[in-house]
Amino acid sequence: MSILSALKISRRPAAAFVVVGLFWGCFAAYVPVIKAQLDVNDALFGTLLLGSATGLVSSMWLAPKADKVLGARSMQVGIILLSLVWLLPAQVTVPVVFAATMGLVGMASGLLDVVMNARVSELEAKHNRPLMNANHAMFSVAYAAAATITGLAREAEITPLFVFAGFSAFSVLMAPFLRMEVAKVDADADTSGDYPLWPILMAGFIVLVAFMSEATVEAWSALHIERTLGGGAAEGALGPAMLGFTMAFGRFSGQAISERVRDVTVVVCAATISATGAIIAALAVCPMMAYVGFGVLGLGVSVIGPIGLALVGRIVKPHLRTEAISKAAVLGFSGFFFAPVLMGLVSEAYGLRVAFGCVAALIMIAVPLAITVGRMPRADGKP
Repeated sequence: MSILSALKISRRPAAAFVVVGLFWGCFAAYVPVIKAQLDVNDALFGTLLLGSATGLVSSMWLAPKADKVLGARSMQVGIILLSLVWLLPAQVTVPVVFAATMGLVGMASGLLDVVMNARVSELEAKHNRPLMNANHAMFSVAYAAAATITGLAREAEITPLFVFAGFSAFSVLMAPFLRMEVAKVDADADTSGDYPLWPILMAGFIVLVAFMSEATVEAWSALHIERTLGGGAAEGALGPAMLGFTMAFGRFSGQAISERVRDVTVVVCAATISATGAIIAALAVCPMMAYVGFGVLGLGVSVIGPIGLALVGRIVKPHLRTEAISKAAVLGFSGFFFAPVLMGLVSEAYGLRVAFGCVAALIMIAVPLAITVGRMPRADGKP
């Protein structure tokens, strides 16, 4: 029941997580089609995705200011913007234009990412309980559902624009229900001490490692199954869908576990599980073995990013929470865009098997980072 109560408390930001998951799940399943439309190799396709990183970083630095201006309507505006801009890359065939449109996607996604995570952190402080994993689980559920639906659409030869338009219409209809008042904090009585830049960076790097690992599977799992292992379109779409389903299960489980087990212990165990999954996927000899690998990877990596963001909210003082999460998010969510670039370069030079092997090593970096952050004092003075 702790999961249901957590979602009830945070139902508005949870709906925003659903919207973001729908679009990225759709995109992940359509990667082979979009890449074919652009007629580019792995390295160039990965580089084109870097346009998203530019937009993401730009918007995340601006998000705290935008949040102050928009206030209770921040999530509503973010959802509408995201729904509109996703219609652009779905129909582009020119590489440079594709990079530019993905930049707009990055900006809209960045704004919504910062705001919805900040709202969850505010609710965690208000109710004195972890909520981050449950909300990120809703992203994973939506991501997996969208990837599955998109796989069926690909089998029916439906073009990306029509599917993205369907998800856009659904998201816009949800926007009116996402108005949420911002928590008011008296900063005058809570400004002692130095600015906690180092703790923010360390926690941000935990999020970065987790989301880079997740992004590699989202962007390249379908290609790995279809090109390396000879799977069909529906089989390829099942790769990111499997990641989404197991990440949802892992995050829902993590919601319950995080209320009983120390964050550092969870991260160490999760990183080990996730690295094992990446190795299985790299060594796969058939689509089914790859599904197992992606599933195990998703199960482990699912809780690492949310824990990193939750740690940020606990380390800093309340009046710095949105700004701190924004900075951590600049590091963390940029992994969704830098990782596909690096993955494309490694894949072009050595193949996707080696690239997924590198993911296993990347995930294990979260262990020493989590141990370091776990030793830092919390803003509320609790151990």
